[in-house]
Amino acid sequence: MVGIGYDIHTLVPRRQLFLGGVQIDFPKGLAGHSDGDVLIHAICDALLGAANLGDIGRHFPPDDDRYKNISSLKLLKSVNKFLKNTGYMVKHIDTVVIAEAPKILPYIEEMKSTIANAIDISSDAISIKGKTNEGMGEIGQGKAIAAWAVCLLGRIYATPER
Repeated sequence: MVGIGYDIHTLVPRRQLFLGGVQIDFPKGLAGHSDGDVLIHAICDALLGAANLGDIGRHFPPDDDRYKNISSLKLLKSVNKFLKNTGYMVKHIDTVVIAEAPKILPYIEEMKSTIANAIDISSDAISIKGKTNEGMGEIGQGKAIAAWAVCLLGRIYATPER
């Protein structure tokens, strides 16, 4: 099973920036009901879509106070449980983060490790790439960050834990 996910959030002052579950030193953070981590949100949507389980908003509604300022890693761990309960396991994730700044290269290995630990896979099964928007649009003007994710799921042949 293959899934695709996308997310975008605006950058705002006085908020910490989280990407891939990693706090990044930057003067702005991503607006959102949770911590705004667009990379984790895109991954969640890709995983949920591949398993035909809807999208992140269905499972973690933005008007539900239980998810106010929650770490997106907690959401990802929940999504992984949903997958296991329906008989799926994550085989590979490929992602792109689109941002003019900050540059994510120094954080990629930590992001891969953090995501891998959250969903019990090898960090070698995760690809994270950084791209700019070449100065175009809201992202290019440094007003937003977006992420795309594609995933491959496999079937668990043992009875899933409930």
